[in-house]
Amino acid sequence: QEYYAIISHLDEQIGRIMQALKTSGQLDNTYIFYTADHGLACGNHGLMGKQNMYEHSMKAPLMVIGPDIPKNRKTEVDVYIQDVMASTLDLAGVSKPDYVEFSSLMPLIKGTRTRSSYPAIYGAYKEQQRMIKKGGFKLILYPESATIKLFDLKKDPNEMQNLAHVPDHRKKIKSLFKQLLQTQKALNDKLDLTVVYKDLL
Repeated sequence: QEYYAIISHLDEQIGRIMQALKTSGQLDNTYIFYTADHGLACGNHGLMGKQNMYEHSMKAPLMVIGPDIPKNRKTEVDVYIQDVMASTLDLAGVSKPDYVEFSSLMPLIKGTRTRSSYPAIYGAYKEQQRMIKKGGFKLILYPESATIKLFDLKKDPNEMQNLAHVPDHRKKIKSLFKQLLQTQKALNDKLDLTVVYKDLL
């Protein structure tokens, strides 16, 4: 009940902002990026919070409108919420500083690029979880319990069938693990997964 009350309240506030833009005549001269924090599980996978790597909590809404933004276009590409910051620099014509690790969404939005800027999407929660998503598959590792989960997101978007123990997917797990280690290094993530998952090397 509280969760849906918060959603209703937020919708009302967004409506007030949109109305103010219309009243001021600035709506057609404004870019709006609507997104959110990742979500509560609300019972999915037997969880209530958001401290997990499942899609119901990792994926966040992302909608963009603006003067030259194509209408009614939906793009299925993996991005980070932090790409919004790089996008605003792009729109302002400001060069992106070297320390900004994320990419502008504008090429995706305008259709001049169709693929993600990232070789894979990475996720982490404290020392307890690491995730890598690439090519329609997701690998989740729980180092404290030495648990492995692999999901085929195209065939199983709700992540109900863990494929980690299916022999035919061993090669995929190792490939994703290698990508995860590379991404950890690039992002200066010091958690050493190789101690727990030596057999994936």
